[in-house]
Amino acid sequence: MANTWFPQWRKRTGSLEGAVIAPDERLRLGPTIIMGLQHAVAMFGATVLMPLLMGFDANMAILMSGIGTLLFFIIVGGRVPSYLGSSASFVGVVIAVTGYSGHGPNPNIALALGGIIACGAVYTLIGFVVMAVGTRWIEKLMPPVVTGAIVMAIGLNLAPIAVGSVAASMFDSWMAVVTVLCIGGVAVFTRGLMQRLMLLLGLIAAYIIYFVITNVLGLGKSIDFSGITHAAWFGMPSFTSPVFDSHAMLLIVPVAVILIAENLGHIKAVAGMTGKNLDPYLGRAFVGDGLATMLSASMGGTGVTTYAENIGVMSVTKIYSTLIFVAAAVVAILLGFSPKFGALIHTIPGPVLGGASIVVFGLIAVAGARIWLQNNVDLNQNGNLIMVAVTLVLGAGNFSLTFGGFTMGGIGTATFGAILLNALLKSRKVSVIGTDTALKDN
Repeated sequence: MANTWFPQWRKRTGSLEGAVIAPDERLRLGPTIIMGLQHAVAMFGATVLMPLLMGFDANMAILMSGIGTLLFFIIVGGRVPSYLGSSASFVGVVIAVTGYSGHGPNPNIALALGGIIACGAVYTLIGFVVMAVGTRWIEKLMPPVVTGAIVMAIGLNLAPIAVGSVAASMFDSWMAVVTVLCIGGVAVFTRGLMQRLMLLLGLIAAYIIYFVITNVLGLGKSIDFSGITHAAWFGMPSFTSPVFDSHAMLLIVPVAVILIAENLGHIKAVAGMTGKNLDPYLGRAFVGDGLATMLSASMGGTGVTTYAENIGVMSVTKIYSTLIFVAAAVVAILLGFSPKFGALIHTIPGPVLGGASIVVFGLIAVAGARIWLQNNVDLNQNGNLIMVAVTLVLGAGNFSLTFGGFTMGGIGTATFGAILLNALLKSRKVSVIGTDTALKDN
């Protein structure tokens, strides 16, 4: 652990092409702001989509994601590069608690907020335990083979959301393909800073192409800009006070375990990409995420988590400077106070956003494989093989289990399945030989 709370960021000069920017390094102000904007864009899709699925105010969710990210940055001492955005883990339980119909504002949002605050409190408490006794017990429960499987399962679990969002018509599907090609083209055929901005520039290029095809040529559903015209530049999002109901809290609190697994997997992924040991800051990360979740819900926002989308951006850009996330948080806060920006978000065509999601969610899954490679995980051992195989199918298939009034979705069953199967099977050191499975006790 360092002697100072914050690192002394070293300014990185010279060409950025092919360079790896460490968490304790910084770019010039201009590139920092631009890269922060890309990370803000990367979180838009899910941070806007998740509150809409639950009937929350999207502007409030964006605002609190920025404030939560700054709180996380302070608590971890600026040493863990992460963005906190709306967590998908809350969607199922919030809908179950509130009985939300899926259209318009959620009339029972206050019940969900009380449960989310309780979940954040438990999450924070676990973080303090980790800070006091260390991470060994968590690492024993969730070694690299488990965390890699969980991260990959999260990416695969999100895949149907991305694909389903562009399956309404063949036009939507082809526009998603165009978006993927735009992002891929920027990633492969550009250099320097432009290459690092592949998601942002690819999204803009696809947006322009969609506008030309629909609004100019009259093919497909055109973009409606009337909402932007009538929206104010600045305004307050909708604040909602929480209501603490025991039943709602009991249903939502178990999500804390999923958030721990997400956060652990994300931090392990970032550690693998940066080559730095971030384990000493794991407890702080849990506390920061937990407190940010409590703060967000107390204002009417969603529960938050470290964002895999932004980890995907880092895996491609190789820029891990934590100051980038301060810039992203400031952008999110400013945009959260702008109803006009909220209206602009709603003009992004679904096929374009869906195409970008296909790329980003795929990068999440690849990050899980990266954990295995960098930790030399042996998938020839049958215990590891069975655990990974089951975890990926549970996550990708969104396998759900119901316990009384609590329903655990695919991410939850994949998480607990990976932990339990690893604990049950790790004692048997067996290998897969050829194409046939031969079980031997070593």
